[in-house]
Amino acid sequence: MKLNSKWFAGLAAVAAVGVVAGCGTSNTSSQTQNTSTANTSQPAASVAKTTLTETGSSLLYPLFNAQWIPAYHKLHPDVEMTAASTGSGTGISDAIAGTVDIGASDAYMADAQIQQHPDMLNIPVAISAQQVMYNVPGVKGHLHLNGEVLAAIYEGKIQYWDDAKIKALNPGVKLPHQVIKPVVRSDGSGDTFLFTQYLSKSSAEWNQNYGYGTTISWPGLQTEIGAKGNQGVVAALSKTPYSIGYVGISWLDKAVQQGLGYAALENKAGKYVLPTSATIQAAAQVGVQNVPADERISLIDEPGANSYPIINFEYIIVKDDQPNAAKADALKTFLMWAINPSEGNSAKFLTPVHFLPLPASVHAKSEAQIEKIKG
Repeated sequence: MKLNSKWFAGLAAVAAVGVVAGCGTSNTSSQTQNTSTANTSQPAASVAKTTLTETGSSLLYPLFNAQWIPAYHKLHPDVEMTAASTGSGTGISDAIAGTVDIGASDAYMADAQIQQHPDMLNIPVAISAQQVMYNVPGVKGHLHLNGEVLAAIYEGKIQYWDDAKIKALNPGVKLPHQVIKPVVRSDGSGDTFLFTQYLSKSSAEWNQNYGYGTTISWPGLQTEIGAKGNQGVVAALSKTPYSIGYVGISWLDKAVQQGLGYAALENKAGKYVLPTSATIQAAAQVGVQNVPADERISLIDEPGANSYPIINFEYIIVKDDQPNAAKADALKTFLMWAINPSEGNSAKFLTPVHFLPLPASVHAKSEAQIEKIKG
């Protein structure tokens, strides 16, 4: 397979800033993203005074709220921006309803949604990932887990941490005979979409009985704990010994600071890998070869010995037809800034949340979609 050498050359720039914190078991040097699409910052284009509103992904929220909005406002003080961590499901529905200008989502819209709302664009702005985290007192290092075992845990077929199937993946690790308490998202969540897609690709039984989506009908275990947002999952895990849950990578540092562990997950090649910039990139460089024009694509469980299995595009969901030219121009200018590898897609913004920038081929597709916005 011919891979994009320009992407790899530019990826080294982000790697120089640092690999994913806390993932010390991987010594592979990271490469991170093409700068050929925009090697120098351009003067800020003039944008009329306007307000842009956003709701959605709690995974994208730390980048959007703490990184992008303050920096963009300095460049364009006449543009006021607000962001709210509501979960991807709400972000998508708000964007469709037109109650916000931007919906942020870890999940792309389903075919049925696109058929009902063909005016909606799904625009990737970065590459992200998700880790499986746990609170198991006394267990050090990174447990090995796979999709089949995780599906059995969330179905209630594996109930104790010292179950034979978990022990088989972790020889030599002393696991407690304690009930596992699965944490799930109670809101419509792109993280749920990613996690259950991994389970569906790993377990035919899970796929048949539960499938995947931003919301699903969970098995409803008595030990199940619901939490809203990544922040809620981290809080639930922190205060609940012997719990397990799925958390977007932008929350990794905060979770580790609270004493939570995270797993090395089995990939398609049968290797157990941690979510580092190198392993996320390894998966992405395969997945990005097949991105369609509308950019709706799963990057879950890509092949490769070093590929991390749960990665995704972070999407901006917007209408292609805006109420007026001023709003359309403000959206287009912001989104072009966000995907520019010298600006919003640079290591300065992405490294603190452990995201990777868009490769050149995807950048071009996102740019083409942004150009469709009119008013």
